Amino acid sequence: MARVKKGLHAKKNHRKVLKLARGYYGGRSKIFRMANEAVIRALRDSFRGRREKKRNYRKL
Repeated sequence: MARVKKGLHAKKNHRKVLKLARGYYGGRSKIFRMANEAVIRALRDSFRGRREKKRNYRKL
């Protein structure tokens, strides 16, 4: 059997991450590794922010 490399899947993953990182400044929108870290942090913070928003509205 032929060896299977992850070229197609990796390219798809890179495209997905870079699409999410559009609008970020500098390398964060162009370099996969930097973009990946920025996207992971952004998704984490947005998740936390949605819960904080609910918490703040309950305090009103």
